[in-house]
Amino acid sequence: MDDLQLVGGVVIFALTAILLMWRPGQLNEAVPAGAGGILFLVLGIVSADDLLNVFHVVSGAAITILSTIVMSIVLDSIGIFRWTAFNIVRYARGSGTKLFWYLVLLCLLMTLFFNNDGSILITTPIIIRIVRLLNLKPHQSVPYLLSGALVATACSAPIGVSNLANLIALNIVGLDLLTYARYMFVPTMAGIAIMTLLLYWRFRRAIPRKIIAWDEAGAAPTPPDTRQESSPIQAAKQWIGRPQATRAAFHPLMPAEEHTPTLNWSRIAIAVGIVLATRIGFFAASDLGIPLEAVGLTGAALLIAARWIWLRQTPKDLFRKTPWSILLFAFGIYVIVYGLHNLGLTSALAEWMGPAVRSGTLAAVALFGLLLTVMSNLMNNLPSVMIGTLAITTFHLDNHTMQSAYLANIIGSDIGSLIAPFGTLASLLWFHQLRRHRIPFSWGAYLSVTIWLIPLTLLLCLTGLYVWIEWLV
Repeated sequence: MDDLQLVGGVVIFALTAILLMWRPGQLNEAVPAGAGGILFLVLGIVSADDLLNVFHVVSGAAITILSTIVMSIVLDSIGIFRWTAFNIVRYARGSGTKLFWYLVLLCLLMTLFFNNDGSILITTPIIIRIVRLLNLKPHQSVPYLLSGALVATACSAPIGVSNLANLIALNIVGLDLLTYARYMFVPTMAGIAIMTLLLYWRFRRAIPRKIIAWDEAGAAPTPPDTRQESSPIQAAKQWIGRPQATRAAFHPLMPAEEHTPTLNWSRIAIAVGIVLATRIGFFAASDLGIPLEAVGLTGAALLIAARWIWLRQTPKDLFRKTPWSILLFAFGIYVIVYGLHNLGLTSALAEWMGPAVRSGTLAAVALFGLLLTVMSNLMNNLPSVMIGTLAITTFHLDNHTMQSAYLANIIGSDIGSLIAPFGTLASLLWFHQLRRHRIPFSWGAYLSVTIWLIPLTLLLCLTGLYVWIEWLV
């Protein structure tokens, strides 16, 4: 590589990272990633053969994530999530504390059964809807919104299939989903549980003790009018009514009279059964050597067919709602990272960290967990986790140490990255949702919580990972 390629590669990467974090004019994240990848190809930093390697690594993971997003869109159009949200408020029975824990559980399950980005896109509008229905003040809304976002994003760590970066990195190091979950589920879930307890402790005074309570019939006292609905009864009816085939496409904040979905238990059972079967299928496929994307596409197709039968609704709307740009984003980012690998970045990391990493599992876990945390909060976690994973493959470590370093790599990129608002795509999507719905929340307010919460959670998860792996071995 000549000096022009080296300087050009560094500049292009820096500009790409800045545009991903800044996103001027709500720029789609695929644009800077795709443009950066093209420039790397033009400069000769990556070759045509490199592109084929990138496609082989990225395509399956991106298709798997897209299939789970499609499944979440189908379930949302059926009305399951809004039905769930209504019942969360109802079963909170006027307790703000119960509402907090129920919403956290919703966000956790959404990420475990789908993925972190899809969880943010679905649950954030639902939580916004709920806090407005309950006429909560801004400082009372923050505990629900921020806690939900942090839990939804962090919960991509316990299961490898809940995050695009995790899936791509799994392909690089050759780790299967069952082994990943065996090592990661317990320590990361324990860390996330403690993180949630700390969030509750931090917001305990802001969480209202009493909220508006629905009775079994769904009736509630009428609060003062809000900007978007005249009473919670109208908004509640929005979640429980007529078939989608007879109405316009749903948006969580549209006027109440435009959406009243109807559900029955048999449909709920079938839909949830398909989701569970797909999730179990991912692990079975990983063990049997079946491509994960085949399982994801099958699950999505079954849900689409079920909706077509139930509501006579074709898949046409899914083409519009599915974020196809994820394919370009993942491909472009990995082309850039592969180019940096060709420029010698991963070799430089290996030379710098090599002696310490080779000294033992504890050092490997600590170094890669901290390195990925720093990198993710400086330039976003997706390129960071790919750089870290490629670096791990250059150390020529024994299998146990390599897998331990990789798992610490994931904890740093999935959980450690939450310190800064731009550390993950999910965090950026969350802030975009808040701006879209005119919820005032500054980066400073975000940092006032994450600057102490996430390092503590990271330390707990990394310590738990090391202890758990050594115990299993």
